[in-house]
Amino acid sequence: MNIDDFPPEAGSGLLRRFAIRAALIFDGDNFLQGHALVLREGLVEGLAPWSNIPEDLPVFDAPDALLTPGFVDLQVNGGGGALFNNQPTLKGIRRICETHARYGTTALLPTVITDRPDIMKACMAAGSAALAAGIPGFLGLHLEGPHLSLVRKGTHHPALIREMCPEDLDFYIGSSGNFGKALITIAPENVSESQVTALVNARFVVSLGHTDTSFEIARRYVGAGASMVTHLFNAMSQMGNREPGLVGAALALGEVSCGLIADGFHVDPTSMSIALRAKQGPGRVFLVTDAMGTIGTQNRRFELNGRTVYRREGRLTLADGTLAGADIDMLSCLRFVHRKLDVPLGEALNMASLYPAEALGVTDRGKLAPGRHGDFLVLSPDLELHSTWIGGRCIYKQKMQRGYAS
Repeated sequence: MNIDDFPPEAGSGLLRRFAIRAALIFDGDNFLQGHALVLREGLVEGLAPWSNIPEDLPVFDAPDALLTPGFVDLQVNGGGGALFNNQPTLKGIRRICETHARYGTTALLPTVITDRPDIMKACMAAGSAALAAGIPGFLGLHLEGPHLSLVRKGTHHPALIREMCPEDLDFYIGSSGNFGKALITIAPENVSESQVTALVNARFVVSLGHTDTSFEIARRYVGAGASMVTHLFNAMSQMGNREPGLVGAALALGEVSCGLIADGFHVDPTSMSIALRAKQGPGRVFLVTDAMGTIGTQNRRFELNGRTVYRREGRLTLADGTLAGADIDMLSCLRFVHRKLDVPLGEALNMASLYPAEALGVTDRGKLAPGRHGDFLVLSPDLELHSTWIGGRCIYKQKMQRGYAS
């Protein structure tokens, strides 16, 4: 049977065990030829050579296609016309997840940027509802602010940026676990080292961003538990000859992973390539979209914190030209680093799937290995998406093209 004939009832979970046979499978470590992906009850059961597929197992063929792990995006402000700050509801999260599944993202963190306390709380309540409802693709929340630096505010509204007070910390700690995975971007200017440690102890992943901090202060905050840097190069202290800044800390400190917006506007391609060569491990550079609600729509403008954001020629900006999020999806980011930066395909795929999962401490995504979520993609020759699968269910599908990417 061809994968284009995959029955609708399989997508609803009625087909408990099946296999997809493909010309090429990337499992997160290696490219495998002549193998099939075997799924059972929404999880990966294993990878088997074509000759070892049990005869009684339903098999669907993806001729000349490439199967890969689904993408993991840790910074998604919106999609399908829904901006999380403007629609902090279960419906808003569902729309965002459904939209980004059309571009290969199988797990994401809806991201709320600096806003009023009532909006932040509504977003967290919506996250709790999404977790309870089992929204496909929902992984948790990213709180990007409001405890940032005014100097490096970017598009965040200056009137809403503030110091983290004891009541804020108590609220965050009390909310831990209520909405899935929790990522928070903070600036040392408005959050103390002890608060960072308390957040990490409460199972938050703490990321440094929107800050003018020095290298030494950044190193101290990493010592306190921060393990990530938000959208490398953007809205942060840059690397200079006498002060490495947060960019230098992100690249030099092996404990740190950092997101990168690969749209060609936020960061120059040469700077991206230098960063990829310079990054010290085990932390990795991974891809994020920082996508706004324009993804999947023809919308030309939208409102954010009472200000208009304009969509022009691939950019989203305020009236003064300040970048306001990104107008890109994860599949396009993958193509950019693979084609424009000459990143090998396997590494580019890991930047979109395995590395962000590892940065967030997620161990059941990012690879096609036994026991992991059945989250995967079927890609065509030119890295076009044929179908997106979450938990062994086909969430999005279009007609298969022949050939596979190399």
